[in-house]
Amino acid sequence: MEEKNFEQIFEEYKQQGKFQTEMEMAEELATGEETIVAVRRNSDDDLIAFKTGSGRELDYITALKEAKAGKLARVDVIHRYGRDIIRSEPDGLKENNLSELPPF
Repeated sequence: MEEKNFEQIFEEYKQQGKFQTEMEMAEELATGEETIVAVRRNSDDDLIAFKTGSGRELDYITALKEAKAGKLARVDVIHRYGRDIIRSEPDGLKENNLSELPPF
């Protein structure tokens, strides 16, 4: 039986994912979708506002509407806890997760 290098196979898989994400990011720029580059939290550590790459500051409700309309890149809107919430699109990159973005 052939011995497989599982570590190497997984590393190649991750690299392909990074390449695909970079390609998708370039497409987003071409379509005019904005990215969220910073977040604001309240004292309970809840996300309450977002700053886009163009410098716009969006309250949570406005960001939610724009995300639903497809105007914000790399975020999803999911229904949980009886309401719609914004979350990072699961793309395998930790550094662009909303929880990792700097405050503004």
